[in-house]
Amino acid sequence: MKQSDLLGNPVTGATDEALEKYAQALHQFNCYRGDPVATIAAATAEAPDFAMGHLLHAWLHLLGTEPDAVTVAQADLDRVQRLPLSHRERGHHEAAKAFAAGEWHRAGRILEDVSIDYPRDALALQAGHVGDYMRGDPRMIRDRIARALGRWSRADPGYHAVLGMFAFGCEENGDYRRAENYGRRALDLEPKDAWAHHAVAHVFEMEGRSRDGIAWMRDREAQWAEDNFLAVHNWWHWALFHLDLNEIDAVLALFDGPIHGPRSRMTVDLIDASALLWRLQLRGIDVRRRWQSLADIWREVARPGLYAFNDFHAMMAWVASGDQARATQWIAAQSAQDPGRTGDHAAIARSVGRPLLEALAAFDRGDDEAAATRLRDVRPIAHRLGGSHAQRDLIDLTLIEAARRSGHLPLTRALVAERVQVKPGSAYNQALDLRTAA
Repeated sequence: MKQSDLLGNPVTGATDEALEKYAQALHQFNCYRGDPVATIAAATAEAPDFAMGHLLHAWLHLLGTEPDAVTVAQADLDRVQRLPLSHRERGHHEAAKAFAAGEWHRAGRILEDVSIDYPRDALALQAGHVGDYMRGDPRMIRDRIARALGRWSRADPGYHAVLGMFAFGCEENGDYRRAENYGRRALDLEPKDAWAHHAVAHVFEMEGRSRDGIAWMRDREAQWAEDNFLAVHNWWHWALFHLDLNEIDAVLALFDGPIHGPRSRMTVDLIDASALLWRLQLRGIDVRRRWQSLADIWREVARPGLYAFNDFHAMMAWVASGDQARATQWIAAQSAQDPGRTGDHAAIARSVGRPLLEALAAFDRGDDEAAATRLRDVRPIAHRLGGSHAQRDLIDLTLIEAARRSGHLPLTRALVAERVQVKPGSAYNQALDLRTAA
């Protein structure tokens, strides 16, 4: 009997019970809630030949960028390799293999073709969308979803996730009104969709609507703050709104509480903690004790060279806590030429990752001229590092401070004027403009 998932996509090797668990795991992935890894593991235990079950398990690990993720995913891919695969399943298998090998662009292209042939394949859309975010490809973050959007309807399970992904894609391309609209529509369908909530938070951040952002986070806290893979990231957004208003006590309370208080060992949470402390440090706030605590956890879990975006945030902890040995190790890893460092991601690490790490090291030792030069050189291609505009804003903020400290006042004024014109609603940008003018 021919089998298909709830959206009509063909599957092989499943049972009815395994398909139910697959649908549940997809919903958890869509919302970034619960434990989709455990749910899909139960599905493949029920149906060991369920190819899409193993592939979902592999994608969940690969897209998380944790240190052991590739090893786990490779075991899944080896199992799938021995199964008779459909056309769609072969596409997922080839894309996941490419991603595991560091060939992220090729993986995204294969998933693009899967989505063209199967526009209602929710996993292909979400894996591709997250991969586009990690590769820093803002156009595809939006357009991968835009191509398929018309093939979905309100009655489809997971439609809220498609709307939420499109919202984030619109935001990353500066279409803020459409982004907010689609994000709110997604949340009308599924109030616990953390990605859609975060897409609207990004709109408030990019437009400097900090008080609206605080109200948004507070009013919806029950929907995003518990049992959620993106909870710390959303707390980070809340902290950024307070930081824009120079409400430092509120920022520190959020850092010491939900952002770093639980001492999470997950890389995605450590990234947000580093990004927030570095911003506070740029403001002249004494956060040395907090850096030591954060660096202790980074030392336990971080491995250099896996993902340049992660390395960039670990490097902040090394230089701020005085761990020069690890800082040197991280810089060396960005240009390593060993056989395991091939593919387009390795090239990104060398062309973007290494200059950024060198800039952080120079900034920390007081060589502000060198730091500013490195940051200016990499700024036009910084999007290749991955992440969002809001996350990469740290590069510009560091450049402004390096330019100021090096005495390059015309450059400082130019960079601040740029920020004011692009985001005039930001209270911090307005204050920065007045301080620079003085």
